[in-house]
Amino acid sequence: MRCIYPIVTLLCSVYILSCSGPEPVKQEVISESVYEELPQFKTLVDQANVKGSILIFKAETNTYFSNNFHWAKSGFLPASTFKIPNSIIALETNVLKTDTSIIKWDGKPKRFKTWEQDLSFRNAFHYSCVPCYQEIARNVGLERMQTSLSKLKFGEMDVDSTNLDMFWLEGQSKITAFEQVDFLTRLHNSKLPISERTESIFKKMMIITENDSIILRGKTGWSNQNDVNNGWFVGYVERNNTVYYFATNIEPRTGVNLKTFAELRRSLTYKALNIIYKRRI
Repeated sequence: MRCIYPIVTLLCSVYILSCSGPEPVKQEVISESVYEELPQFKTLVDQANVKGSILIFKAETNTYFSNNFHWAKSGFLPASTFKIPNSIIALETNVLKTDTSIIKWDGKPKRFKTWEQDLSFRNAFHYSCVPCYQEIARNVGLERMQTSLSKLKFGEMDVDSTNLDMFWLEGQSKITAFEQVDFLTRLHNSKLPISERTESIFKKMMIITENDSIILRGKTGWSNQNDVNNGWFVGYVERNNTVYYFATNIEPRTGVNLKTFAELRRSLTYKALNIIYKRRI
């Protein structure tokens, strides 16, 4: 299914000079977004025995690809994808100064062994260290967190004094796949209200893979609320001078092994990206 919707209308005045001095001629220029529902994406999701959406945005052609646009417009807890704005806020408020800043382990047992050590800021991000980022949120404080979130416009975060270190993991906070893509687009295009230094440090922190042909940046997330597991993988790929933004959000159906589910967030996204690459669209 391929649909085209006008999203931005710009009025441009063109002045034609002549002896008689005619009135300006106004030309209407319409920028359009294309929304294409791909059966190949639906097949990927169905065969994985999950439900949800894969959303890919090709900025070069202003085209969105998905198997389920309705799901992509629905809000879910950001879970550890919130480590993206949380990292930016930490740098902007000087709670942490560089990607090599050390976050100390408190010596208490954690959910994963990788969290039971002093971690650099960058490793805390890639190990998705929840206790590290809870400490960051507490050090940022409620007022600065609320002010920063208002400026950054990352979904609809519901934060107050009672949930400062948990609001992205449980409760009423939510963000859609479209909002994830919008945030990442603004990050990549230097449209966020943050310093060049913060942007530079964080973009390097966010890199998962880099070689001669691609640069992949991203973050996973996983929430469990009311016994419903919900998984994210969001980010963007720079490939052959073209940028592809992605936001995958899925939930397991009955019988799915949760260890398998953890990897599905990434593997489904990579397979979907390969479909787009091969189509050269």
